[in-house]
Amino acid sequence: MATFQLSLVSPERLLFAGQADQVDLPGVEGDFGVLAGHAPVVAMLRPGIVTAIAGNVRDSFVVLGGLAEFSQDELTILAESAVTVDDFDLAGFKATIEEMQEGLASKSAGDELDRAVALLDHYKSIHTSLATTTAF
Repeated sequence: MATFQLSLVSPERLLFAGQADQVDLPGVEGDFGVLAGHAPVVAMLRPGIVTAIAGNVRDSFVVLGGLAEFSQDELTILAESAVTVDDFDLAGFKATIEEMQEGLASKSAGDELDRAVALLDHYKSIHTSLATTTAF
């Protein structure tokens, strides 16, 4: 299988730099995968899990938004925040979700409430998918 260069960067550090066969991304407009030869694309990322596949090795990262750009057989992901799934603090994230739920009561109807609910839903989807694979 053809490979391409992947760089996953957060403000804190470079999390991944190497060749990948496939990368699955949580796009704002829906999840999508990138293979070598993919058409050039720039996509906003929502909170979710990025999975890089190289041969039989799968590396997964939790991202809390960002931007992905693929061109010339190179995918660059600029994440707002990212950590490996193994380093992710699931219990702390659960507490953040609970705080967000409590804060919804203080939001008035409209765009602010809609954005808060959408973000909460994205966070809950990360928590649910990680909770099924990781014990608290």
